[in-house]
Amino acid sequence: MEYTKLGNSGLEVSRICLGCMTFGEPDRGNPKWTLVEEESRPLIRKAIEMGINFFDTANIYSNGSSEEIVGRALKDFANRDEIVLATKINSPLREGPNAKGLSRKAIMQEIDHSLRRLGTDYVDLYQIHRWDPVTPIEETLEALTDIIKAGKVRYIGASSMHAWKFAKSLYLSDRKGWARFISMQNHYNLLNREEEREMVPLCAAEGVGLIPWSPLARGLLAREEGHESLRKGTDILRPVLYGDTEEADAKVINAVANVARRHDVPRARIAIAWLLSNPAVAAPIVGVSRESQIIDAVEAVSIRLTAEDIKELTEHYVPHKIMGFE
Repeated sequence: MEYTKLGNSGLEVSRICLGCMTFGEPDRGNPKWTLVEEESRPLIRKAIEMGINFFDTANIYSNGSSEEIVGRALKDFANRDEIVLATKINSPLREGPNAKGLSRKAIMQEIDHSLRRLGTDYVDLYQIHRWDPVTPIEETLEALTDIIKAGKVRYIGASSMHAWKFAKSLYLSDRKGWARFISMQNHYNLLNREEEREMVPLCAAEGVGLIPWSPLARGLLAREEGHESLRKGTDILRPVLYGDTEEADAKVINAVANVARRHDVPRARIAIAWLLSNPAVAAPIVGVSRESQIIDAVEAVSIRLTAEDIKELTEHYVPHKIMGFE
């Protein structure tokens, strides 16, 4: 495993981040294809054994169950001082007022709930799970700074939003002396490269590390055509994100297959290696449901793509709709 600094911070993370939405009790909430604790723990342990120290979950995943499972596994299998544990806040876990959003009240209450579920005294990276359109960003940034000062959080990060909103957040942090976002968790892969227009160059210029979600495009970049699975059959986001560009996307998927044959490796390794070839990308967030997927992600770190490979992988891309911000 290789390690890198997350953005301009001093925080060292593995070049692969394990996405933990897969781990959770299916009867606790969405998604329904998650793995129960006894199935999740061996995968978390395998990731640690292979050098992954970066784990990303969220309070909303399986209604808090993901945080519980991940927290217990990390306590049993890892040295907490070596782990970079990330979680997120915004979506509601209950009905009623103050159950969602990025207000001071929500942030103060939800960090405590997450710490309890995770079984830890602090979170290394606390991320806003999208933009809150009704809470002033000034209130959010000041509250996030306060929980850092309280010792509950080490660093803060953000997720998919319009680049102008992220630029405004960074400007306000600098102007007011508040904590600055060190990471951007955005939708970025070979089938959706819209972030290259504004967000990727913004983050590169501002020293913000990219930790893209869905690096394999909901599995489309990793599977052969016709492959079926429970997740594919129940994934409501896949047709929303990629349903309108299937013909063009098929050419990109075919290019991934060609490059993978040339390197004699599975397709997933090529798709992840392409992301890692971008200097702005710190660590793609890879969700797994079996050990072979962890191995593919880790092995992708050592693949070096040629200029010919990258040209073939990118030449068929067509613009996609901007999705997943709100």
